[in-house]
Amino acid sequence: MYRKIVFVLAILVLALTACQPGPTQEASSPPPPTEPPTPVPTEALADPTQAPDAAESEETPLLPEEEGIVYFDDLGRMIELEEPASAIVTLGPSVLESLFAIGAGDQVVGREEFSTFPEEALEITNIGSLFGELPAEAILALEPDLVIAPEIITQEQVQALEDLGLTVFYQANPTSFEGLYVNLEVLGVLSGHEIEALELIAGLEARVAAVEAALANVEERPTVFYELDATDPQNPFTTGAGTFIDTLIAMAGGENIGAVLEGAYAQISSEEVILQDPDIIILGDAPYGVTPENLAERAGWADLSAVQSGQVYPFDPFLVSVPGPRLVDGLEAFAELIHPEAFE
Repeated sequence: MYRKIVFVLAILVLALTACQPGPTQEASSPPPPTEPPTPVPTEALADPTQAPDAAESEETPLLPEEEGIVYFDDLGRMIELEEPASAIVTLGPSVLESLFAIGAGDQVVGREEFSTFPEEALEITNIGSLFGELPAEAILALEPDLVIAPEIITQEQVQALEDLGLTVFYQANPTSFEGLYVNLEVLGVLSGHEIEALELIAGLEARVAAVEAALANVEERPTVFYELDATDPQNPFTTGAGTFIDTLIAMAGGENIGAVLEGAYAQISSEEVILQDPDIIILGDAPYGVTPENLAERAGWADLSAVQSGQVYPFDPFLVSVPGPRLVDGLEAFAELIHPEAFE
């Protein structure tokens, strides 16, 4: 079931990016730079130096072995390093962003083509696209001592890279902020930046706590429609229940209307949007041409509460779709859009 879920999410990303709109459609389909958070909780290992059946809690501190580093990754595979990795290839935006955030950006020697944040990342060798065959020759040419693969990489691809003699660490996407903190801590140890990772985590925790404190007395929960892709403007893609985006909307004091759908990422009909009549609409496809004005031109949408009240907001999707430290930025942005009165 786990592998099936990963496959389905990968196909969805490909579907969203493969459909280029015609001249009457509203936006270009987004490229595939994001890693949809898994809709099924992935339990992080309590002690990555122990086998998976010894796990108790994702909150347990993570420590390297006294001699070298021995960790079990999120596929339960034992990964051994003699010392922190100094030549890393990252196979997804979340890993690259996280490494830069903990001060390990200089140790990254290769990135896939859609990993473009922060700006300094553009100076790193681009190994090409991961959609299709993995660019194995480009990875091998960089002679990495560690390849870090997030959840957009399949288990079969991990094995193929290992068969080439590469050391590959697979890291599942977080489904909670605690899971995010564990991922950052693990990356800190693997790269030799444990202290910086812990400092980053402390700062992120404080920011999340500040949002929670600001919303502590909020009673109203506006309904929210988050639009992922409007290639078919009458049946746009949105996020269902159990995704990190759904979690962020709830943490920000809103109620995701997409939670009524089957599946983590699914199309919702105009009829359903009109029936749900969201109080707020957040346009995660704004970078691809969708505006509040042309959204209002869809049949029946001009009468939506969000449109009538002017609560249709363009949004940077990378703040909530890349499962890295910028998820806290996404939470803060959601909270200020959904409950601006709490931050005045």
